[in-house]
Amino acid sequence: MHSRLLIFRALYVVGLTIVFFGVASAAASPHRVAVLQGLDKVTARVSTLSAPIGATVRFGTLEIIVRYCDKRPPEETPESAAFIDIWQARRGEPAVSLFRGWMFASSPALNALEHPVYDIWVLDCEDSVEDADVSLRLQPYTPGIPALNLH
Repeated sequence: MHSRLLIFRALYVVGLTIVFFGVASAAASPHRVAVLQGLDKVTARVSTLSAPIGATVRFGTLEIIVRYCDKRPPEETPESAAFIDIWQARRGEPAVSLFRGWMFASSPALNALEHPVYDIWVLDCEDSVEDADVSLRLQPYTPGIPALNLH
């Protein structure tokens, strides 16, 4: 009888924990733009780069393409992560792949670009895909020729 009571109390506590704190955490949401920071070690120049997903961004001799960027919601532990391709592109030479993988804003050294002149790291993700989808759904429909609908 005593063991049943202990099991019941344990289940009760677990149930209350689930109700008040939730079990599943909110998933990270995709974004359209990655905010990167680059350091030129020769000139000590630090630059902030805004890299739209799929677009090529240049920093010195590097070409950077962000393939995916996601960010946890505000109620979670802060984290932004981006999947990035980085190439070295010099005139007259074929581009050389230097880095392909995930970079994390909270741990830049976890998976870093190893280059003698440049450092690149993720700062944040901006322009949420979900926010854009909601704003598109909220815009009123105006019939006519799409090119002439200037709003």
